[in-house]
Amino acid sequence: MDDATIETATEAGSSSAAAPLRLEVLDMGRVAYGPALEFQKARVEAAIRWPIDDTLLLVEHEPVVTMGRGGVASHLHVGEAELARRGAELFWVERGGMATFHGPGQLVAYPVTRVRDRDLHAYMDRLLAAIADTLRAWGLEPVLGVHGPGVWVNGGKIASVGVAVRKWTTYHGMALNVSTDMDWFSLITPCGNPGERMTSMARELGRPVDMKDVADRFTRSFAETFGCVPDFGAPPRRPDWLTVTLSGGGEGAPVEDMLSDLSLHTVCQEARCPNKGECFARGTATFIILGDVCTRGCRYCAVTKGRPLPPDPGEPERVAEAVARLRLRHAVITSVTRDDLPDGGAEHFAKTIRAVRRRAPGVAVEVLVPDFSGDPASLAVVLRARPDVFNHNIETVRRRFPEVRPGADYDVSLLTLARAAEAGLAAKSGIMLGLGETCEDIHRTLGDLARAGCRYLTLGQYLAPTPAHAKIARYLPPEEFDHWRDVALALGFQGVASAPLVRSSYRAEAMPGLPVRDGSPEQPLTASPVARDMGRAACM
Repeated sequence: MDDATIETATEAGSSSAAAPLRLEVLDMGRVAYGPALEFQKARVEAAIRWPIDDTLLLVEHEPVVTMGRGGVASHLHVGEAELARRGAELFWVERGGMATFHGPGQLVAYPVTRVRDRDLHAYMDRLLAAIADTLRAWGLEPVLGVHGPGVWVNGGKIASVGVAVRKWTTYHGMALNVSTDMDWFSLITPCGNPGERMTSMARELGRPVDMKDVADRFTRSFAETFGCVPDFGAPPRRPDWLTVTLSGGGEGAPVEDMLSDLSLHTVCQEARCPNKGECFARGTATFIILGDVCTRGCRYCAVTKGRPLPPDPGEPERVAEAVARLRLRHAVITSVTRDDLPDGGAEHFAKTIRAVRRRAPGVAVEVLVPDFSGDPASLAVVLRARPDVFNHNIETVRRRFPEVRPGADYDVSLLTLARAAEAGLAAKSGIMLGLGETCEDIHRTLGDLARAGCRYLTLGQYLAPTPAHAKIARYLPPEEFDHWRDVALALGFQGVASAPLVRSSYRAEAMPGLPVRDGSPEQPLTASPVARDMGRAACM
């Protein structure tokens, strides 16, 4: 991983000088090399397309050998099968340089930055300077360029660099051995130099070194060297891709009037959905049953919290009447959480499903349910009503659950979905991104959902309803949502809607692969066409 390669460098971006940008620092956690590489590429595409801040991706990889454009097969001392037996992968990549190893105990940094002066040599010098400055903070004396690009301490190579550039936007980067197991390097010819001795900070210092401390110091050194301002938790700026053009014609007024006449609530109104205008203009709505007051205090939700009224026994029939009047083909029914009720509102859900089936038998019914406090008997009531789609949103990753969803339980949500899948229902869930989760967190949550039998998924940007709610940690560009859609599909999900303004019930009937009806009671359910992009421009 030792030098730079320019990819399509003649496709120029803007070369004008710009004011110092904020540096967005993303801790990806410990992830495999392949997903991290694809994430980098998605971030590069976003940086080319949108005026986003420079990004520093910090990673600790699972064991992997990577071969740059200068690498040859003889640089690998064992076969790929033997590497796999030892728990390491092999990748041939487009960066400059030859063979190197990434693994636990190594800080890998991938800057996705614009080379504004179009001087790649100066970029490399600054990157090396940031590494050197970090090492000096631990009392080590770095030497640059002993056998090409890289950093050496006491004659041993401690950091490797290798970059690629697309439209003057960088990716790949540097690897600094903090407490890496040096035995891995015996499997390769490091950087193509047979006599190269590899070393680490821990080996040179003779004591443990904290990875987080090194990452923090490198981040500050990088920002200072490149003239960026690291965010370190500063409020992000709302980006262009979250701009929604609102309809000004009042087309949704008849829907609102009808809902008012029937004394019904919708998620469009209660949750301040960014797509409300479009949905009402299309004559659709997602119904909230069991009132409009929730018994839980989730920190992401705008629905009113407090003591709710008893369930309205006439509500199921009124929902069915609204479904019929709107001539829906796919009705979504959700609710507030009702921990005050013995069954959490399960029987009310079942009555509503049955009422819709009687009044509009050709309509596919999707329910978006709470967790019923993990009570299997309550859940079974809804499952026996056989909705066409069973949706329960896990909302966030395990690590963020206690803060974002106090009163709920990550494992209970997984079990809720698993029981629905075991009952033969189409299980669906949703995750909000931008709450401070790492890439590793997202991968684990997607894997957990897949293992639970969930096969349909929505991924959208978290938007704080008010300053009192959970803070937005970052805005993900559309290309990152494309990346996570592809990751989910690779894990076995059959339908994924992933874009900044996707919400769990928005255009639910268009979810790729979900059951649909043609509007007639005799027509059996069929699968909707699979679509990889459900309309980013339409804020899917």
